[in-house]
Amino acid sequence: IAELHIYTSSFVSHILPLSLSFFLALLFSRYRLFEECLARLEKAEGGFDQFTRSYQSYGVHRRSDSTLLLKEWAPGAQALYLTGDFNAWEKLSHPFTPKAFGKWELSLPPKPDGSPAIQHLSKLKCQHRRPPQPRCPRIYEAHVGIASPREEIASYKNFILDVLPRVKDLGYNCLQLMAVMEHAYYASFGYQVTNFFAASSRFGTPDDLKALVDRAHSLGIIVLLDMVHSHASSNTEDGLNYFDGTDSCFFHAGPRGEHSHWGSRLFNYSSWEVSRFLLSNLRWWMDEYGFDGFRFDGVTSMLYHHHGVGVSFSGSYCEYFGMQVDEDAVVHLMLSNYILHKLYPDCITIAEDVSGMPGLCRPIQEGGLGFDYRLAMAVPDKWIQKKSLGWGRSGNPLVLWCHLYSLAFWLMDKEMYTNMSALITMTPVIDRGMQLHKLIRLLTHSLGGEGYLNFMGNEFGHPEWLDFPRKGNEESYRYARRQYNLVDTEHLRYRQLYAFDRDMNQTEDKYGWLSSGPAVVSTLDQADKVIVFERAKLLFIFNFHPSASFSHYRVAVQHAGKYKIQLNSDEVRYGGHGRIQSDTEFFTEPMAFRNQLHSFLVIRIAIEVKHTNIQN
Repeated sequence: IAELHIYTSSFVSHILPLSLSFFLALLFSRYRLFEECLARLEKAEGGFDQFTRSYQSYGVHRRSDSTLLLKEWAPGAQALYLTGDFNAWEKLSHPFTPKAFGKWELSLPPKPDGSPAIQHLSKLKCQHRRPPQPRCPRIYEAHVGIASPREEIASYKNFILDVLPRVKDLGYNCLQLMAVMEHAYYASFGYQVTNFFAASSRFGTPDDLKALVDRAHSLGIIVLLDMVHSHASSNTEDGLNYFDGTDSCFFHAGPRGEHSHWGSRLFNYSSWEVSRFLLSNLRWWMDEYGFDGFRFDGVTSMLYHHHGVGVSFSGSYCEYFGMQVDEDAVVHLMLSNYILHKLYPDCITIAEDVSGMPGLCRPIQEGGLGFDYRLAMAVPDKWIQKKSLGWGRSGNPLVLWCHLYSLAFWLMDKEMYTNMSALITMTPVIDRGMQLHKLIRLLTHSLGGEGYLNFMGNEFGHPEWLDFPRKGNEESYRYARRQYNLVDTEHLRYRQLYAFDRDMNQTEDKYGWLSSGPAVVSTLDQADKVIVFERAKLLFIFNFHPSASFSHYRVAVQHAGKYKIQLNSDEVRYGGHGRIQSDTEFFTEPMAFRNQLHSFLVIRIAIEVKHTNIQN
């Protein structure tokens, strides 16, 4: 069924760090558990293909004669009844029939006119094929409900009209949608899921969501779903909690099934029917709505029995192997990735993991978990605390981002509300904030990872934090919105930050630094606050100094000749001062060890230059 590529201990010691090879037995054991799960699926269900099609038989389904067949799994229930508009909400008129293994079924005959007792309202068929997987993802992370400048809950239709064109214009090739899975508590940001097989109704109809995905595909943008399989809402009226009258239907019983910090329920990944539920859920979102992959939320919580609560990971391999690891959850994630990539070869999976689990993004056949990327969650905090260049464990392709929901507000504070007009002279606070905003985003984009993520609105320095309506803010929507109108106002400097973000993505698309090898840092000068590195045959030069400009600053380069500017953060159209003309050419001089480029660095500037032949 599957094959482990690690054959001998000598081979392992060649491809793994020596300290990790000590855990070879645990890696083999983990892989054997995965292999055994596949074998059981083959024997009991006819293989993972049939197993993950379970959504086609569970739930509500229409037969050719318009009869509806309902099927549920509720092993602890003594009786099940269906109620709704179709029976005037009579509680006991339509009982389910118990079947083997805790399953229940109910058949609803059609109405006298031959139509189904419960109408199927989804009519839309997607028109556009999935785009091919991008070389490297430039991700625009978005929440549909806040995609409006008004104090309201925006809709899928709003998003199609107002946001998708901006995503395309900005050069992002991947859209990541948050809070799509149905959730009762809006302020949970979509992470307290109550119905895993339903798109959030507060944003519109299922057809509206399908239209959004289809429209994104027509623009060449792939769409990822924020997948919450790490926990579930503790709601009993509208959630899975106590679904069959017990606390252990889908979850671990007792304290093990409760997340101490989140107040939510934790899945029992060793349960056969829970695996059926979760794995078929992945396939349902792919097949029914046309998503192109998933960002798995809360992977750290899944991987460990301690869920990462109160644990500070040092990077020691002992932290990733042993009794603290939930091997059932690990194998479940391996199955999820294996099945998704077998059924949908272009599918992208991203793990939100703060622990740095070794092998998270290695192929399963090599003993890994099979994710394509890890979302580097610690980087945004590092920008607030200090500049960090050690962003990840080698071998794990990273998706980097540089701030959570408003770095600009951290940089410019209240002056963002009063001094962002281009009709007045920039104040020192706005000047500093504008320049650092561009430098931080470009440095994160170009130096660290194999993918890049931006949260909606941050591309233009959205001036407010994010706070959903709740009791603590008197249910206000004031900070649960994104004011795209600021970009559309010509005299505001938000347009300049937007323009830089667009051109940064376009430059990456042209030269492909995200898909190139790691950057080679040649200068990291703490005193001068200058960072220089080469990647994708481009030379990136950053001066973070708040007051010192440098003339004839020597930079080591590999190739002699002429260098031309490709991107210049100091251009006036980006909110810069135009102190370095973008048609400036730099020439090298031969030195003792390497060629030296003479550059002029003004304060708080970033430039990208490319080597060209002298005759050019």
